[in-house]
Amino acid sequence: MNPRVISSRALPRLPLVALAGAVGAALPLLAAAQSAQVAPLAAAGVPALHETVVTATRVAQPLSDLVADVSVVDRQTLEASGAAGVLDVLARLPGVEISRNGSIGTTSSVFLRGAETRFTAVYLDGVRLDTQSTGGAPWEAIPLARVERIEVLRGPAAAVYGSDAIGGVIQIFTKKGEGAAQPYVSVGAGSQRTRKLEAGISGQAGDLDYAVGASYQESAGFDVRTPDIRHNFDQDLYRTHGANLRLGYRLNAQHRLEAHVLANEMESAYDASSGSSYTRARIFNDDRNLHHLRAAGLGWTAQWTPEYKTRLSVTDSNQRYETRIVGQAASYITQTQLRDYRFDNEYRVGAHLVTVSLERREDRLYNPALDAYSNTLERERSQDALALGYGYVSNGHSLQLNLRHDKDSEFGGKTTGSAAYGYEFAKGWRVTASAGTAFRAPTLYQRFSAYGDASLQPETGRNFELGLRYASGSTHASVVAYRNRVRNLIVFDGTRTSCGQAFGCYNSVGRAEYTGITFAAGHRIGDLTLRASLDLQEPRDMDTDKLLARRARVHGVLGADWQVAGWTLGAEVQASGRRWDNAANTTQLGGYTLLNLSASTQITPEWTLSARLDNVADKHYELARGYATAGRTAFVNLKWAPR
Repeated sequence: MNPRVISSRALPRLPLVALAGAVGAALPLLAAAQSAQVAPLAAAGVPALHETVVTATRVAQPLSDLVADVSVVDRQTLEASGAAGVLDVLARLPGVEISRNGSIGTTSSVFLRGAETRFTAVYLDGVRLDTQSTGGAPWEAIPLARVERIEVLRGPAAAVYGSDAIGGVIQIFTKKGEGAAQPYVSVGAGSQRTRKLEAGISGQAGDLDYAVGASYQESAGFDVRTPDIRHNFDQDLYRTHGANLRLGYRLNAQHRLEAHVLANEMESAYDASSGSSYTRARIFNDDRNLHHLRAAGLGWTAQWTPEYKTRLSVTDSNQRYETRIVGQAASYITQTQLRDYRFDNEYRVGAHLVTVSLERREDRLYNPALDAYSNTLERERSQDALALGYGYVSNGHSLQLNLRHDKDSEFGGKTTGSAAYGYEFAKGWRVTASAGTAFRAPTLYQRFSAYGDASLQPETGRNFELGLRYASGSTHASVVAYRNRVRNLIVFDGTRTSCGQAFGCYNSVGRAEYTGITFAAGHRIGDLTLRASLDLQEPRDMDTDKLLARRARVHGVLGADWQVAGWTLGAEVQASGRRWDNAANTTQLGGYTLLNLSASTQITPEWTLSARLDNVADKHYELARGYATAGRTAFVNLKWAPR
C-alpha cells in the first residue's frame, strides 16, 4: 500500500482572507437580494428547493424539508466541471478535503468535516463500497464517467446507515433510463496525452427502462514523486475502462423491479521509493496499482397502499487491489467482498412518516500469502440491524428522529440514535439543530492481520451541530457549526510491538475532536451565477493536542459562471491553508491557491463543446509529502447527444 503526500509552498493569506470576507458578507447580502430579478439555478448545477434527495434518511425528500447538511451535484455540473476523477468534483464542495498520492488512480482519501476517510459511508447506486483492509471506500477505483449524480451528507448518520457513517455519507448514482432512446458519444483529449471516450444509450420502451454505457480513459501522466525522493524518474501513467448496465421493469402501477451492475478496471503508476532519499538518486522499478471494482444490485419496490411502501434489495460489491513492479509478481493483494440484504418499510400519514428497516451486511476479506514468510488472511463477519425512523414536516417545523441497533457477529450489540429539528422562523429562513451518535467497527485487517489486534473495539462518535439557512428562488446561504468527538480512534502505533512486529501494531486508544464552521452561499443575477464556500475547522488529536494529518484549518472555494453569446464561461478559485503531513506535526505541507477556468457551448442541438484549464498559474503543491500534483493542464471534450 503506498501512502500519498503533497508538498506545497506557503499559501498567501490574501486569497483566503478575501474568500472569508466574500462568504461572510454573502449571508446578509443574499437575504437582501430576494427582491432582485433572478433566474433558476438549474443551469448552474445548483439544486432547486423542490429537488428530491434520498441520502439524508434513505427516503426521498424535497431538499426544502431537510434538516441535514446536504450538497447535490447533478450531471450538468459534472460535465461542466471537466474533472478527471470523482475526488476532483468532491474537492469543490463545502466541508470536503482530499489527499492523493499523486495522480488519478493512486491512493486517495476524503476527509468529510475533517474526519478520517474511513468515517464516510459510500454507496454506488445503493451498493456499499468499503475496504476491509485499512478501511474506507476505494476512491481511486470509482469511475467518474459513469456518474450521473452525487449527494453528500455532512454529519454522522449511523442511526440510518450503521457502521462507518461517523463523518457523513456520500451517495453516487449512475444514469437511469427514461423517455425516448437517448444515445450519446463523447470524446476528449488534453495535456499529458490524456484521452477519453464514452458512449452509451438510455431510454424507456413500454414498461422497461434501460441505461447502458462504457468508457475508456488514459493518460501518460506526470512524475508523481518529488525530485528529492529516490525513485524512478519517469511519467506515471493511468488508464481505466469500465461499463455499466441499469434496468428497470414496471410490473404494474404499484410494483417495480430494478437490476444494475457496474465493473471498472484501473491501472496507475506510483513509483515507490527505495528507502534512501538521496537527491536525484535513481531506481528503475516501475510500480503499479491495479484496481478491480464490481458493484451489483437487485431491488423490488412495492406501493401496497397510498400510505404504505416497501423495498426489498440485495447488493454486492467486490474490490480487488494489487501492487506490483512491472515484470514481477504481485507484492501485495487484498480483496474485499461486501453483501447487503435490506427490507425497507415506509408509512406516510399526512405530515408524518414512519420507517422501519431490517438489514444484514456481510463482510469478507482475503489477503493471499505472497511468500513463505507471510500467511493467508481470510476472515468474515456479519451485522444484523433494525432501524427505526420518524419524520414530521408541517407549518415550518421539521423533525427527524432515528434509532438503530446493530448486532455484530464479533462485538455484540451497538445502538446509535439521532435527533434533528428545523424551524422556518421567517420566509426562507430556517434554524436547525441536531445531535447523533455513530460508530465504526475495526476492519478485519486491523484485527487479524500480522499487524492486527483482535481485542480492538469499535470507534465511536458523538456529534452536535447548529445551522442557519436561507433559501429563496436562486439564492441560498448557510452557516453550520459542528463538534464531533470520537473515542477509541484506531491508529497504527509504531511504538507498540504486542503483535510481534517490529514495525508496530494497530491500537485503539486515541481520541479525536472535529470542530468547525462551514459557510456556503450561491446567487444568480441575470446571466451571472456566483457560489462560494469556506470551512474553518480544527481536526485535533485530543491525546497529543496535535492537528490531524493532511487537514487544513482553512479551505474554501469561490466560483462564478457567466452565460454570454451562447457560451457558459466559468472561473473558480480553490484555496487551502497549511497542513501537517504527519501526526507528530513536524513535517509541514504548504498551503495553495488554484485558479481553474472552463468554457462550454452548444454548437448545434446535438453537439456540445467544452474545455477546461486547471491550475492556470502552474502552482507547485503537495497533498501528501513526497508526491507531486499536476501542474497546468488543459482538456477539451466534444459530445454528441441527439434529442
